[in-house]
Amino acid sequence: MNTNKVWLVTGASKGLGLSLVKKLLHKGYRVAATSRNITSLQLQIGEASDTFLPLAVDLISDNSVKNAIEKSIAHFGQIDVVVNNAGFGQIGTLEELTDEEARYSFDVNVFGLLNVVRNVTPYLRKQQSGHIFNIASIVGFYGSYPGWGIYSATKFAVAGLTEGLAEEVKEFGIKATVVYPGYFRTEFFSKDSLALAKNPIHEYKAARQSEQYHVNHIEGTQPNDPEKAADVLINASQEITAPLHLFLGLDAHAVAVDKVKIISNELENWKEYSTATSF
Repeated sequence: MNTNKVWLVTGASKGLGLSLVKKLLHKGYRVAATSRNITSLQLQIGEASDTFLPLAVDLISDNSVKNAIEKSIAHFGQIDVVVNNAGFGQIGTLEELTDEEARYSFDVNVFGLLNVVRNVTPYLRKQQSGHIFNIASIVGFYGSYPGWGIYSATKFAVAGLTEGLAEEVKEFGIKATVVYPGYFRTEFFSKDSLALAKNPIHEYKAARQSEQYHVNHIEGTQPNDPEKAADVLINASQEITAPLHLFLGLDAHAVAVDKVKIISNELENWKEYSTATSF
């Protein structure tokens, strides 16, 4: 295991990001970790050192992201593995979420991630190596859940841009992986990570039921362990041939299998329509 690599992890003050950073440091890696609040990183992990660099970053700000990456390079001399983990959940049907709510979801979950990719890639390209993990969600592969349309859309976007990224950078020795986690026992469903619609429409009964379940009942019962997810990411970073699509959790794997079956069946059942457009 090559522990000389430097990792950059966003959204590192809680959840999967925090588990990953702690495990990386324990294994002897060097880590630059970002959060909106640097104090939370310092309290959870510690002050800056030869192996750890906490950074306060506003992902929506391209300049903030650029400065953080420059500081990371100045501190460690390199960046080898990037984990775009930062993001938040948004519950609300497409009708009830305001334009502001929808756009903010994309600003954080998609354009914030793109800020990282855009600013870190020149360094990876120069060194002709690197691996970028973009954390999506299983709802970025199977989006048929009431009340999660906008969140799903942001994660579908993450998946799509990662596929494009992988093709664009492979000639420079850079790998890209989109990660689809299922339910992990983290703080994702806390008020700090999950936003509710400001103007809910109560006629959407299925969406309200999903909201109540995720806000009041799922916390502490999620089937997947973030510590084991951290192990998977570290192991995947060591692979010569990295996966483009990485599903995390038995639940995510099962949902993905179901989605593939649905697509396969619809391809076959509607083949006559699909192939009826040629000149």
